Amino acid sequence: MSDLQAILDSIHTELLPRLGEGKVADYIPELAKVDPNQFGMAIATVDGNVRSVGDADIPFSIQSISKVFMLTLALGKVGESLWKRVGREPSGTAFNSIVQLEREEGIPRNPFINAGAIAVSDIVLSGHAPREAIGELLRFVRYVADDESITIDDKVARSETQTGFRNIALANFMRAYGNLDHPVEHVLGVYFHQCALSMTCEQLAKAGLYLAARGTNPITGHSVVSPKRARRINALMLTCGHYDGSGDFAYHVGLPGKSGVGGGILAVAPGIGSIAVWSPGLNKVGNSQLGAVALEMLAARTGWSVFGD
Repeated sequence: MSDLQAILDSIHTELLPRLGEGKVADYIPELAKVDPNQFGMAIATVDGNVRSVGDADIPFSIQSISKVFMLTLALGKVGESLWKRVGREPSGTAFNSIVQLEREEGIPRNPFINAGAIAVSDIVLSGHAPREAIGELLRFVRYVADDESITIDDKVARSETQTGFRNIALANFMRAYGNLDHPVEHVLGVYFHQCALSMTCEQLAKAGLYLAARGTNPITGHSVVSPKRARRINALMLTCGHYDGSGDFAYHVGLPGKSGVGGGILAVAPGIGSIAVWSPGLNKVGNSQLGAVALEMLAARTGWSVFGD
């Protein structure tokens, strides 16, 4: 493997003229204010090194990438019984679609679309007040990233709460079908706050390391999940992590990944490392436009792919 820092630097240099491509998520007012001309990328390798380039030390709203950490928590709570309430198939529809949910009687297609993630939040909320469930997530993310400075951006959470009418509809719909156990406003309180987690590329890359290292954080030595569970979370990220752009991402990048409308993407190279990239401009299916390009360049230059060289 050639020098990772040199590869990162070359990707950054090539993408500099394209900064600002795509469209920031303007339906969440706080995200609409983000400067689109930013780009950061970080790689945390299983040997404990972190290499980064560009704006990798600037915190951004990780949004739906948080769904990976919430899924990990929920599986820790209820194990495989989680799949009675959430499917494991790609959706083929927009991340906030309500049509599929009606046809499939309140069972969301997978845990990474909004409806599925709301159901997962409901599971994590079990036995907790909303504030405690949010605290549990924050503690978990700080634990896997080995960084106590990670916070939730209250302004973003408030902004989502004030404009999240589609998510309110999805939650009420699932509640009507008996697939939410807690009051809708409690579940959404957890969901909106988890999406407002604020992290840098460097923190996010470190937080994803347990998925690259068979369920154990190689830097701290802490076991997070079993190797089998890490493998299964990676499988879901590969097939469902980019909404209805998941097949395209697998085709071009060939790594498990999860995107967020804040412009971040977390990708996993099993056995090698965890990669976080951030560029706020999104493509038409809601994934970071330059982030996806950068990961495709990285995969091509390193040979990293779950499908072989």
